[in-house]
Amino acid sequence: MSYRDMRNFTEMMRALGYPRLISMENFRSPNFALVSEILQWLVRRYDPNAELPMDTDTEQDRVLFIKSVAQFMATKAHIKLNGKKLYGADGYAVKELLKIASMLYDAMRSNQNDRAGVKPATIEQFDITSKTSDLKLVRQLASEITEHGSSLSALLKQEVELQEMRVAVIARPLELDEIERELKTSINQVHGKTRESVHRLENLAGDEANLEARIEKKKQELERNQKRLKSLQNVRPAFMDEYEKLEGELKRHYEEYIERFRNLTYLEHQLKELNRIEQEKLEATNLSLQEMQRRMQEQEQHLHGGINDTFALTGDSGVEHDDEEEDEDEEDGEDDDEEEEEEEGEIRGKGGRRVFGNMTGEGLDDEGGSSLTTEADSEDIDNGHLLGQDGDEDDEDVLGAYGDEHDDDGGDGGIPDMGSDDDF
Repeated sequence: MSYRDMRNFTEMMRALGYPRLISMENFRSPNFALVSEILQWLVRRYDPNAELPMDTDTEQDRVLFIKSVAQFMATKAHIKLNGKKLYGADGYAVKELLKIASMLYDAMRSNQNDRAGVKPATIEQFDITSKTSDLKLVRQLASEITEHGSSLSALLKQEVELQEMRVAVIARPLELDEIERELKTSINQVHGKTRESVHRLENLAGDEANLEARIEKKKQELERNQKRLKSLQNVRPAFMDEYEKLEGELKRHYEEYIERFRNLTYLEHQLKELNRIEQEKLEATNLSLQEMQRRMQEQEQHLHGGINDTFALTGDSGVEHDDEEEDEDEEDGEDDDEEEEEEEGEIRGKGGRRVFGNMTGEGLDDEGGSSLTTEADSEDIDNGHLLGQDGDEDDEDVLGAYGDEHDDDGGDGGIPDMGSDDDF
């Protein structure tokens, strides 16, 4: 029973005018008195002249009442009711009562519509799509009727011949010998079947004994297997101790493997991070070096441009200031000689050697290479000590001092080929 069925039944009974109020809780437990009362009222509502047994005190009376109601509704209203569910008088009986109540409720609604002047359905309102299944059924039945009619017509055509044969057989006199022979044959067949049945009955005892013996044998085998199973369960295997020991070692090694694998993975991750950081630093350094090289090239080009301009200026006014420059050069030469003597003394004390040349790498020129300019060269250029002015005189003094030193040491007095600024 569903809540919807119970609600629909109560509403229909209220609309039909049932004098008693029906609650949804009336059918939670079996209530045959209420079910019998509702059935009597519904049957009287359908046919006031219907005769039903009214006694429902004993079990036989209740069964007779349910049967009479079910038979009446099946013959009069063509409604099939389930007597077991009605006899149960519980929620399942509501579904059966709902069949009768819905039929009466639909009839009442149609009668009310007719009284209200509702027009009947016309041809325009008739929808044939709802009768598609009925149309298929009608076609199937029509084909079956045609087949049965043709077969019946063929049989009726043969009826004349069959009737003559049937009359001839009936009119033929009975032959006692043939009847006796058929009876003896039937008796022999019955005796054979009887003997076969008796033989089976005789062998039944032996078959029963064989089956009992086999059953007993199977029981004994089952008991032996059960005892063996218990003994195997109680006995400890020979290598169980070693197995447990190896299992413990395996567990320990596995834990160690997991720990090492995790550490290795972590270290690989850290190594990748360090490599990435180093790569980023290297790229940053390369970028800074390239930027520095670019700035130094710009400075060098700027300085070379300034030197060329200076040479041009000095070339034009060199004739006028020769005397003054010679005097200044003599004074500067004396001062430079004193300073070089002091520097040579320091170099001799330290045992070192001066190297002459420029800071340009081998194979690199000012135009295509990346020549580097030191801070000292930059300072010399800023102070006005250009190449080719005072550098040659200083280099000659130093080389002369170096030759004197070798003369004092007992050498041949030759000057080693150390190169000059002109070589570059």
